[in-house]
Amino acid sequence: MKTKSLAIVGCGKLAHIVVKAINSGLLPHYQLIGAYSRTFEKAEKIAELVSNSQPQELCTAFKTIDELLALKPDYIVEAASPNAFREFAIPALKNGSSIVTLSIGALADTAYYEEVNTAASENNTRVHLVSGAIGGFDVMRTISLMESCTASFDTEKNPNSLKNTPVYEESLQTEKKTVMKGNAKEAIALFPSKVNVAVAASLATVGPDNMEVSITSTPGFVGDRHRIEVKSEQVNALMDIYSKTSQIAGWSVVNTLRNITSPIVF
Repeated sequence: MKTKSLAIVGCGKLAHIVVKAINSGLLPHYQLIGAYSRTFEKAEKIAELVSNSQPQELCTAFKTIDELLALKPDYIVEAASPNAFREFAIPALKNGSSIVTLSIGALADTAYYEEVNTAASENNTRVHLVSGAIGGFDVMRTISLMESCTASFDTEKNPNSLKNTPVYEESLQTEKKTVMKGNAKEAIALFPSKVNVAVAASLATVGPDNMEVSITSTPGFVGDRHRIEVKSEQVNALMDIYSKTSQIAGWSVVNTLRNITSPIVF
C-alpha cells in the first residue's frame, strides 16, 4: 500500500500518543510530515521525536496553519480544540486533505456541519470522527438508522476539571452536584473543550438538539465516567465507560488511522 502523508494540528499529550504509535510501527502506512501548534515549541518537539524514527523524510514544525496546509497532506490529525478545527477544516478539505478529529464539538452547529459536509463531498475528502473516550458508535448509529430512538449522555468528573468554566464554584470541592442539564448543543457551548464526546454520540444518534446531557461533579473523583443510553422500540443499548486518564482519546486516533488503511476494519 502506498504510504499516506500525515500532519498533526495540536501537539499536546494526545499527539505524542500518535507519534509513539508511529515510532513503534503501529502505523506503517503513514509518514508524518508536518506538525502545527499555537505553541511552536510543542510542534518542534513532535517533529523532533518522529524525525528521529524516520530520517529518510523529516517532519517539519510550522508556525502557521497555512504553512502546514501548503504541504497538502493526505490526512490531518486534529487534537487541539473546536476553535482550531473551525480555523482550518474547510480550507484543508478543499485542499485535498482528509481530517481525523477529536474536536467533534465544532460540528454541533448544524449550519457549520453542512458546510463541512459539502466541502468534503465536493473535494473527495472525508472527516473521520474518532470515538475519543467513549465507544459504541456502530451500535448507536445502527439503532438510529433502524428506527426512532431517544438518547442520553451522563458524565461524571472531578471538580478540578471544571475550573475556568461558568459552573465552577469552590463548594464543588466538598459537595457532589449536577452542574449542567440540557442538550449536547448547550453542553458544548458551556464547555467548549470538555464534552466533545457528547456531541459525537449525538451526531451518531438523535442530533445535538435532542441528545439529553447531564454533567455531575464529584469531589475526589479520578478520571471521567461516561454513561450513554440509546433506546428504541426494539433495542436498549447502554455504554458505561470509565477512563482514569485521557490516553484513550489519543489511542482512538491511532485505531482510526489503522482502520483507514487496514484490509480488515474494526
